[in-house]
Amino acid sequence: MKIKSSFIFITLLLSVSFLSFFVNLLWAESVPQSYSFRELVRKERRSVVNIRSEDIARNGGGPLKDYFKLGNYLKPEVKEGSLGTGFIVSSSGLVLTNYHVIAPPPSYNEAKEIRVRLFDQKEYLAKIIGRDQKTDVALLQIEGGDGFSPVTLGDSKGIDIGEWVMAIGNAFGLEESISVGVVSGKGRVLGAGPYDQFIQTDAVIHAGNTGGPLYNIRGEVIGMNTTVNVTGYGIGFAIPINVVKNMLSMLENDGRVTRGWLGVMIQPLTRDLAKVFELEDDHGALVSEVMRRSPAEEAGIQRGDVIIRFDGSVVKKMHDLPTLVALTPVGKTVVMDLVREGRPMKMDVTVRALPLE
Repeated sequence: MKIKSSFIFITLLLSVSFLSFFVNLLWAESVPQSYSFRELVRKERRSVVNIRSEDIARNGGGPLKDYFKLGNYLKPEVKEGSLGTGFIVSSSGLVLTNYHVIAPPPSYNEAKEIRVRLFDQKEYLAKIIGRDQKTDVALLQIEGGDGFSPVTLGDSKGIDIGEWVMAIGNAFGLEESISVGVVSGKGRVLGAGPYDQFIQTDAVIHAGNTGGPLYNIRGEVIGMNTTVNVTGYGIGFAIPINVVKNMLSMLENDGRVTRGWLGVMIQPLTRDLAKVFELEDDHGALVSEVMRRSPAEEAGIQRGDVIIRFDGSVVKKMHDLPTLVALTPVGKTVVMDLVREGRPMKMDVTVRALPLE
């Protein structure tokens, strides 16, 4: 009897151990692996491309002009110039980059001929299939190839300040330039556009790096590196990858981004204004104007209302509201919480498409 009991006990123990092994194995396979930076570069370099344009190079464009002030010294016979970086997001050859990489300011004339060069020096023509100037994002399609190596898109919402990151790009036109640092800030509003929420990092982003990927240590892309006209040595900025993922299918299928529209002009809610409007804190967006025949007017929103919650999401600062509205599906009716003359209210509003400019 004791032998039988011992046998049953050992069998159960082995079964539990065996089951635990397979559970841990499946969990390990589902969790992205952490890499050293050397391994990360080796793995991801095939997914990062150099974007060039012969047309813009002839006219003295590219990052060398911007940084070294070579403008008048770049000769017309220059036949190749690096504009920036991109990263492959599908095996069919879809490439994400900054819009200003293929349509440089101040004219924002789109390049007539775009070429992408891979890590193995293979070069392909590419065409623009989608663009969104408001967020400075463009989607290209490589022509004449397949079986490309796409990146893994991560979740920028889950990043933490102090997390290691790495940028791969073509700084100053020099291929496979690497910079490493940590996330030093999130949700930065820099005045670059209506939907600013940049990731700040001390992984330096130079001209030519723009449009390239910002990786976490697990090999996931959490941002698109970009140059922003702000003063600060040793600081880089990146567009959160969640912003890009939300518009990727629209860029691919429609060539542009359709955003939700509320139809209000807003301003920051300062502490002094919060006291005037009898609010407990300065969280929210103050409505300074309601556009005629807009969803806001139809819903009954008035000047002086303070919007504190939109479709269940807290509006902590003024700049939160445009992003929340923009990401709302067109035609969806949402509940909006606001304060009017010190009284909390709820209001239903049906979001419409942002009119084309």
